[in-house]
Amino acid sequence: MLNKVPEVTLYFWIIKILCTTVGETAADYLNVNLGFGLTNTTYVVSAILAVALVFQFRLRLYVPTVYWLAVVLISVVGTLITDNLVDNLGVALTTSTIAFAVALAVTFAAWYASERTLSIHTIVTRRREAFYWLAVLFTFALGTAAGDLLAEKIDIGYWKSALVFGGAIAVVFFAQRVFKLNAILAFWIAYILTRPFGASIGDYLSQPKADGGLGLGTTSTSVMFLTAIAGTVAYLTLTKKDRTEAPAAQPALA
Repeated sequence: MLNKVPEVTLYFWIIKILCTTVGETAADYLNVNLGFGLTNTTYVVSAILAVALVFQFRLRLYVPTVYWLAVVLISVVGTLITDNLVDNLGVALTTSTIAFAVALAVTFAAWYASERTLSIHTIVTRRREAFYWLAVLFTFALGTAAGDLLAEKIDIGYWKSALVFGGAIAVVFFAQRVFKLNAILAFWIAYILTRPFGASIGDYLSQPKADGGLGLGTTSTSVMFLTAIAGTVAYLTLTKKDRTEAPAAQPALA
């Protein structure tokens, strides 16, 4: 297979943050606005995600529409997993944050022990792809728990949380560029931090003014960001600016 993950460009991070925002607002929209409830919403979105991942795994190269659809869905599922633990099972945000951090660390350890690398530039086998998507799921669940812990439990508010996580991302970028922080480590730290960063932005835009938001609502916020994702993915599909490898040349017909 060719590498199944896009090149890490500015477009990658833009869509990733948009996906994290949609993960937060879409989960709230399905759960609250449409009245599905946490349990039913989790079942429905998880089933759709499973179908999307089947298509993703069957491909032999990176296809933007399929890949980013899976990321959007897994961002929603990661949010729902954390919400179920906290709201339905009464697990404290501190506990869930630590639990998902441990689960992610175990995933990385198993991935490295098996493949001797955590680089996303080498997702060229089914096993590596499985490790990759499991890690992505735990980053979204961890980011949701950590973001809610800071914004709601510690009560610093949504926009301040966005500033904190945005600042942390800037520090990682600076450390990688100036102090040559390991690129793989820097990538995964930034990947984790973009989840609560995007979620804080989504909550700030969608939540009522009485709760510290702008009151745009989950419907408007979700539509706005989904439109931005679709437009960016369409652009990348046409331009191929996020491809890491070109498909092998086909032999000429006789």
